[in-house]
Amino acid sequence: VQLQASGGGLVQAGGSLRLSCAASGLTFSVYAIGWFRQAPGKEREFVAAISWGGGNTYYADSVKGRLTIARGNAKSTVYLQMNSLKPDDTAVYYCAARPPYSGSSYYAPTGYDYWGQGTQVTVSS
Repeated sequence: VQLQASGGGLVQAGGSLRLSCAASGLTFSVYAIGWFRQAPGKEREFVAAISWGGGNTYYADSVKGRLTIARGNAKSTVYLQMNSLKPDDTAVYYCAARPPYSGSSYYAPTGYDYWGQGTQVTVSS
């Protein structure tokens, strides 16, 4: 199983980025996908998640209204559209796959079985 996160980069405050999470080796359509981030010296924190069918989305309070998570129409890809970025959004962003039998909250990293390698997002002030 592989999850590939991409799309990170350097952007000025107020700018936008779109992150992608591509999966292989698993039945992508039955997994929920979450995005987490980790800034230097801080714990990994939940950012957003989308249910396996795409009908339910979940966001951290700090990103509501600025970030949007969505599934691609045909491919095994989930996108995280990031608008109105702030310096506090600077972190390594990870995507992760949550199996349908997980009893853990969407917000908890322990509920996710597979993780991508991360992509760096840097927002300059």
